[in-house]
Amino acid sequence: MAKGSNVPATIPALGGEASLNRYLAEIKKFPILAPEQEYMLAKRFQEHQDPEAAAQLVTSHLRLVAKIAMGYRGYGLPVSELISEGNIGLMQGVKKFEPDRGFRLATYAMWWIRASIQEFILRSWSLVKMGTTAAQKKLFFNLRRMKNRLNAFEDGDLSPENLKKIADDLGVTEDEVTSMNRRMAMGGDTSLNVPMREDGDGQWQDWLADEGPLQDERIAEAEERDVRHALLMEAMDDLNDREKHILSERRLADEPKTLEELSQVYGVSRERVRQIEVRAFEKLQRAMLRIAGARRLLPSPA
Repeated sequence: MAKGSNVPATIPALGGEASLNRYLAEIKKFPILAPEQEYMLAKRFQEHQDPEAAAQLVTSHLRLVAKIAMGYRGYGLPVSELISEGNIGLMQGVKKFEPDRGFRLATYAMWWIRASIQEFILRSWSLVKMGTTAAQKKLFFNLRRMKNRLNAFEDGDLSPENLKKIADDLGVTEDEVTSMNRRMAMGGDTSLNVPMREDGDGQWQDWLADEGPLQDERIAEAEERDVRHALLMEAMDDLNDREKHILSERRLADEPKTLEELSQVYGVSRERVRQIEVRAFEKLQRAMLRIAGARRLLPSPA
């Protein structure tokens, strides 16, 4: 949390859909952490299990949870419950976060948040009766998006062309697509004109979230991207020419070269190229941390 803030590091209560308006207003009071603040808090929690540090990391990312949860509102489940499940995922992400890996918490935690929300949706839809393979989960969470992309708004079963396209793209059978489409149609989508409260005040459409990133997120991401790019370019000077070329061709190129291609360039085995790549990447990480520490962009590594 930013210095001087009087906002308590506690999660606002979310009692149900009626309190959603108040909750969304409350979480906006928590400031987004600067990279160095986030790093120090994460290190405090990692090394000392400091509950206050964990609380500040969680509360600073509650808006991220709400935004992700809004993206799953089409499954007919209360948004308040989706947010609650997402908050659980956020807490798990904070617990597992390793700040020295060089990534921001938001990048790491969003995977835990989505996983927690998706598992809740799957349980609520009783998908276990149909099986829960990775392909079926992928089908469940991508079917609506693909139908929209194909303008497949048929009331009944999908057309043969759309059915085949979806099945091929998602790696499932056409029967599985048909079955899932029918099951989701029976579940039905919640109308956006349904009142949020019993008194009829406010509708769900009033809470449609902009799918783009928040302004503060855009600014923070742009600044971080510029800083990391500058660090990367400077840290590359720690590599010799061969390490620099192999790492660039393997990890930085738009169309990465294969180990076989690079082994022919240098006249060594594919395994030797892989070893050079791994060593170069480790050297690059150490150099970036050292430079960042020297410039106080991040605390110096221990």
